[in-house]
Amino acid sequence: MKISYNWLREYIDLEMPPVKLSDILTNTGLEVESLEEFESVKGGMEGIVVGEVISCSQHPNADKLSVTRVDTGHGHPLPIVCGAPNVAKGQKVLVATAGTTLFKGDESFTIKKTKIRGEVSDGMICSEDEVGLGDDHTGIVVLNSNAKPGMPASEYFNIEHDTVFEIGLTPNRIDGASHLGVARDIRAALHSEMAIKLTRPDVDSFAADNNDLEIRVEIGDPEACIRYSGVSISGITISESPAWLQNRLRAIGQKPINNVVDITNFVLHETGQPLHAFDAGKIRGKKVIVKTLPDKSHFISLDGETRELSEDDLMICDEEGGMCIAGVFGGIQSGVSHETRDVFLESACFNPVWVRRTSKRHGLSTDSSFRFERGTDPNGTLYALKRAALLIKELAGGTIASGIVDIYPVEVNPYPVRLNWDKLDRLVGVKIPRDTVREILELLDIHIVSEDKPGLNLVVATYRVEVRREADVIEEILRIYGYNTIGIGSSVHSTLSYSKNPDPELLENLISEQLVAQGFLEIMANSLTRSGYYQDNLVFNEDETVKLLNPLSSDLGVMRQSLLYGALEAVALNIKHKYPDLKLFEFGNTYRLNRSKPAMSRDAYQENRSLILVLTGSKSGEHWNLNHRDTDFYQLKAYVENILLRLGYFADDLKQDKTADHVFAEGLSCKVNNKEIALLGSIKEEILETFEIEQPVLYAELNWTILLKHTKQDVRYREIPKYPSVRRDLALVIDRETEFETIRQLAFQVERKLLKRVNLFDVFESDKLGDHKKSYAISFILQDDGGTLTDNRIDKVMSSLLSAFEGKLGARLR
Repeated sequence: MKISYNWLREYIDLEMPPVKLSDILTNTGLEVESLEEFESVKGGMEGIVVGEVISCSQHPNADKLSVTRVDTGHGHPLPIVCGAPNVAKGQKVLVATAGTTLFKGDESFTIKKTKIRGEVSDGMICSEDEVGLGDDHTGIVVLNSNAKPGMPASEYFNIEHDTVFEIGLTPNRIDGASHLGVARDIRAALHSEMAIKLTRPDVDSFAADNNDLEIRVEIGDPEACIRYSGVSISGITISESPAWLQNRLRAIGQKPINNVVDITNFVLHETGQPLHAFDAGKIRGKKVIVKTLPDKSHFISLDGETRELSEDDLMICDEEGGMCIAGVFGGIQSGVSHETRDVFLESACFNPVWVRRTSKRHGLSTDSSFRFERGTDPNGTLYALKRAALLIKELAGGTIASGIVDIYPVEVNPYPVRLNWDKLDRLVGVKIPRDTVREILELLDIHIVSEDKPGLNLVVATYRVEVRREADVIEEILRIYGYNTIGIGSSVHSTLSYSKNPDPELLENLISEQLVAQGFLEIMANSLTRSGYYQDNLVFNEDETVKLLNPLSSDLGVMRQSLLYGALEAVALNIKHKYPDLKLFEFGNTYRLNRSKPAMSRDAYQENRSLILVLTGSKSGEHWNLNHRDTDFYQLKAYVENILLRLGYFADDLKQDKTADHVFAEGLSCKVNNKEIALLGSIKEEILETFEIEQPVLYAELNWTILLKHTKQDVRYREIPKYPSVRRDLALVIDRETEFETIRQLAFQVERKLLKRVNLFDVFESDKLGDHKKSYAISFILQDDGGTLTDNRIDKVMSSLLSAFEGKLGARLR
């Protein structure tokens, strides 16, 4: 929401730097998010002055140019070459002097002294569009003859400079959604420093001139329309608004349209009360009916869109159909146009719930709906209506051609609230002087009805729609008294709370963020799944299935034993929708029945938490400079190892073995202290065929329950090594059945102190190596934290490693 500083000062006598005022507004709960400078003409016409053309002659070298001498009030006429066809001697014109920056839309250019076709030009005589006064560029601007040479153009045109506050209005502060509302808060906040009078524009002069244009009003649903007020104005002239009104609207980001529409927008941002002007000549039957229309009725809104209405959309209608979506958007058929001569002005209060539903249903958010959705003052409709009618009469002419129609089925009265002194002191934390409290309440239009020793009986003005409880009143008092004036107490009260260590939710979020950063998407499958998965005995034992006594369907008949099937359903669905490249993960619980335990005992049912990863499709997607590569087992293994490393499991802690079971065609089992914490590999084809998946799928399942029990949350710290590391490579010819992991573990058994890393960087297979042989190229990183390694120590370590490989694995150097 934008608030103009100059506009505010029309209601309160305030001389204060805008920066200081922004702090005051923020402290009262109207948080100022930014300050913006506004000028009625971009650039403020800085450097542009009034000049008088004292001579004008044909340019000797150009038919369409003139050479002029212009008096700019400094005693030295400026030579200026001008291309405008209407330039002539004796004219008073606008001159942009050298160094002046002119703005045209988002572009700008600076005037420089130059030569044009051989003639010196020290400035520029400007047209409307060049100085931001309009769009005309056919000729230069010619001023009145009384304009004085040398006068700044900003002074001649009364250019307005303003500061605009961008306020982040919270939903509970709709009372501050207007300039008068903000002015009320400023007056209250500064009450202890200065006496500021709040002046609302006077509407006492409002009176009907005649009754020539009476429009009847009928409310079909009093619950949806709390109050409806209206008045007719005839004989108006639609035209541009005066400069002051256009400047007010432009300052807050509104686009001027015409004098009548601009007035309704002006009063909206002045008072917070939305208004709407109908072309009275287009109201069929001279009757306004507030009602709903049949479901799926069609309505053309002001933006030209045809909208299908719901039977719950409140409409402003005439006798033949809809004219406006109540509180949200006007209609194109009844809107004000340049041909309009009579208007019917509406000022209403609609039920916030009805407006909110309609606004969301049609995806329409307007300044009016913003306020109606949060609640407007039903007792403020008449003031806004009179204010707008008087402005229309002043700026558009015409006469007020009817009395005010005001339908108010159930009057809304100020809301009663009880304030207890003890409750106030307890919630605030200090004892605010009672006279200060009374003064703040009156400044906020929260009036004291009666007072006794325990507290006050209050009534709250109806425009404060969110102040309905004692706590709300205390909040109002405190924000005006000032949160910053509440001192910090000398004692601290706290409540001890127990939290698990490690925190399961914290760790899940940690790993989820890690996986998402690596390109994974999280899925959440149903804990209930198809009983057929287990009846067919594809993978799991049907006897261990936890069955529902009253299943909703066969697809939701049992509790899942694994997250596998839900993941494969997600993969199949995505592939069918042409998304074959997937990286998915899920945290979820699994359930099993232990038939060795008594059927009704708690031990009979086992619940475990698991984390699964799923990879399928391309490794990096399609790209012009990347070769296509499918996801592979080693990619999945790297993701799993990164998870374990994040949880404190280092490579030395893990024991890895090959596995091929009922799920994996081939895979790997990771164990810690002989407890299996992870299984990973490629899913068997027969399982994939069940889900009609024709591409390989890699799957990993981590036992999250066990991981949480043994995770290491301590931070391991060590200094950066001062001495360099050394790399040595070996090319070993070994049996094909020998795995790299066996070599790595053996290496660390031989050398625990100096050996830091072992890495496989090449694999070679050929009949020339011998039957059932292959070659591993392996790097060994050695480092001594206490000194620089010598060749003798390095050779000794490498000799020990080679001897171990030869003796225990039958390896030989290639």
